[in-house]
Amino acid sequence: MMRRRAFIAGLGGAVAMPFAARAQERMRRVGVLMHTIPEEPEAQARVAAFLQGLQEAGWAVGRNLLIDTRWSGGDRARLNRQAIELVGLAPDVVLAGIGAAATVLQEVSRTVPVVFAQVIDPVGAGNVVSLARPGGNATGFLQFEYNLSGKWLELLMEIAPQVKRVGVLRSPGAGASIGQWAVIQAFSPPFGVELSPIDLRGAAEIERSMTAFAHAPNGGLIGLVSAAAHIHRDLIIALAAQHRLPAVYPYRFFVTAGGLISYGPDLIGQYRRAAGYVSRILKGEKPADLPVQAPTKYELAINLKTAKALGLTVPPALLARADEVIE
Repeated sequence: MMRRRAFIAGLGGAVAMPFAARAQERMRRVGVLMHTIPEEPEAQARVAAFLQGLQEAGWAVGRNLLIDTRWSGGDRARLNRQAIELVGLAPDVVLAGIGAAATVLQEVSRTVPVVFAQVIDPVGAGNVVSLARPGGNATGFLQFEYNLSGKWLELLMEIAPQVKRVGVLRSPGAGASIGQWAVIQAFSPPFGVELSPIDLRGAAEIERSMTAFAHAPNGGLIGLVSAAAHIHRDLIIALAAQHRLPAVYPYRFFVTAGGLISYGPDLIGQYRRAAGYVSRILKGEKPADLPVQAPTKYELAINLKTAKALGLTVPPALLARADEVIE
């Protein structure tokens, strides 16, 4: 909230500039395409961080910048329509929240510059030719490498060694989910656990599938990165608590909302960094020449209140590694 207030205050200062000074600046247009709902607090925080980063780079809405933001609500068909709509506005550059947003934007146009803030496999998805030399109209920031998915299984077994069955919450058919699922499968043999995919197809199906999985004992969960998990996280966390299922999530906001443990990149920071790339493109650089960057910070968060409710004792070594412990 403070960040948004600071940004709004900055806009007020921009409005107060003399007209002549404002008139000398060329107005640029930036699109923002988010694959979630506008009411989502975490998504709003990411957009706020992006806007703050633009302000720090010398851009101000209403003075030298116009922002057009679109929200898909997690619906792929709507995402496609909004990508067409944004490209039709002739933006100078578009921020793509996740990989799906970057992909649909490039399906619409291979000339409008795109900066993605959180993509897992941009080479495999065809967004860029290589990480070092993207070569096309898109560049940006990795969420993580697929091998991080194996770390989630390791964390689950460390905090809940009694787990014998692991339900993997995924978006069926999504390329990112397929890759994460494959890595977890590769990491599972030494732990001797049985893996079960739990497809996220809407609230009713999520409740039915998680309840069915919980009928047998010694279960645990891993939440993969997906728009569906993001949108339905409160339901997922509530069901995990109701059925006493230890769960590992990819981002700290799952833990602050009541989830057990998370490990993943600082996404708020990634959106601020993405603003730097957008600014460089607005000043004349090309996406093809800006290398795709990896996360600079990963966060381990643990909710001790949730651990206690599940009857778990968090190992001291795991607590010592945590960046954030919620009590």
